[in-house]
Amino acid sequence: MREQTCWLPRHPKSPRNARQELREFLLPHPSAELLLPTGELLLSELVNNAVTHARTPRDRLIFVRLQLLPHGTLRIEVHDADSEKPSLRPVSLTSESGRGLFLVQELASEWGCCPRRGGIGKFIWCHITAAAAETAA
Repeated sequence: MREQTCWLPRHPKSPRNARQELREFLLPHPSAELLLPTGELLLSELVNNAVTHARTPRDRLIFVRLQLLPHGTLRIEVHDADSEKPSLRPVSLTSESGRGLFLVQELASEWGCCPRRGGIGKFIWCHITAAAAETAA
């Protein structure tokens, strides 16, 4: 299993920086071409949610963990200091936001939300498989 982690500020540029981390992490992997488009989209959505919706002081950082699990599954974790679990909500055709978790639910092979060790905050995780990514493309 390979792993890479990084800390990001709660800043509008953090989703872009997270995507760059993911590209560098996946490039050597044979399934990178299949995992990258879906991985970038879901990672961006999760980091953007942490930047936009986490009810924490602005100076709190976001922790990102990327893992390549056996059989080529990509695991993405995005940690923030807000303990409130996210919820899927209905979105109308004219809504300008609110689709992030819907995309995670539809494109990830599985996903969830867990409390962080130590009791401060949560992390949202998702798994992306090459087979599922290929079907979504």
